[in-house]
Amino acid sequence: MRLAVALIGAACLAACDTGTEQRDDIASTRTVQRPYLPVPPGTIARGAAARQAALAPPGPEVTRDVMARGEERFRAFCSPCHGSTGRGDGTVVSRGFPPPPSYHEERLLSLSPEQIVQVITNGKGRMFPYVDRVLPEERWAIAHYVKALQAKGAGLAPDRGAARP
Repeated sequence: MRLAVALIGAACLAACDTGTEQRDDIASTRTVQRPYLPVPPGTIARGAAARQAALAPPGPEVTRDVMARGEERFRAFCSPCHGSTGRGDGTVVSRGFPPPPSYHEERLLSLSPEQIVQVITNGKGRMFPYVDRVLPEERWAIAHYVKALQAKGAGLAPDRGAARP
């Protein structure tokens, strides 16, 4: 019985097309090596002008759709650290991550949407850049939503006080 199963298995394997007939012609480890050519001076990456234009102030007009998109993107990218109200009490803080500053602190209340977009783009402190994660239009939407959060919570005292550096 074992011999019959072994013979059937061997026959099935022999019938399989493994593609090894062309292995000598095409090697998966072969690379194409070309000499290094430096980028010519004055060269601009494709799409760079459009990205720069999208980041230029004053940004898109603040509409209901922009604010809704800002809230949605804020909840996805910012609330894990900054919390849903922007007080720096997100879920990662409850798991031991150092709390980020509250958006309701004096120094952050004075930030313009342009400055918030720059922080989202370039990062600051422990916050890493979101340039490759969040589109420029969405950064503007988040910045306008943060300003709305600040305006909504202006009468409330910050959770941790103004003693943060």
